[in-house]
Amino acid sequence: MCNIPNILTLIRLVLIPAFIVLFYMPSDLSNFYAAIVFVIAAFTDFLDGYLARRMRLTTKFGSFFDPVADKIIVCTALVLIVEHYSLYRDVLYPHLGKFITIPAMIIVAREITVSALREWMAELGKRSNVAVSMVGKWKTTIQLVAISGLIWRYNECMIYVGVFALIIATVLTIWSLMIYMKAAFVLMKEDIQ
Repeated sequence: MCNIPNILTLIRLVLIPAFIVLFYMPSDLSNFYAAIVFVIAAFTDFLDGYLARRMRLTTKFGSFFDPVADKIIVCTALVLIVEHYSLYRDVLYPHLGKFITIPAMIIVAREITVSALREWMAELGKRSNVAVSMVGKWKTTIQLVAISGLIWRYNECMIYVGVFALIIATVLTIWSLMIYMKAAFVLMKEDIQ
């Protein structure tokens, strides 16, 4: 259990409370530091997966906790930015929070659905049918960039770019969900026949 990828996963879990504390700290730089912690957590996600595959260090612990840690930090970040932007009043567009809340709901719903789908497919011995696709990788990358910008919120331009990127990530979220559902539907159809 004690290998580099698993240690990186544990670090990501430990960073979650630090991220929350920094997000709420009443300091001019706290949002920047919260964004840095979020980016570090995202980087550990990439690095632990890369090292686990490259060095053949996959473990049952890592297979379970890696996706759990990813989902917890992303969902936590989404909840925090939804809360922040629900109170945020932009000069140009006072209802900007809706363009964050709705994508956040879609992203969280997709994460829950795909997790359940992967578990169900694993029970059928078909987990490889729901392997991460290229669309899923792009979705994750754009989503992490969007969330980072919305956490940092350096200026209005960064906020608008973050919202736009979150909307693109949401489109990719729906697309990747359809890919997973198509793979699952083939198996569900077998039960009907």
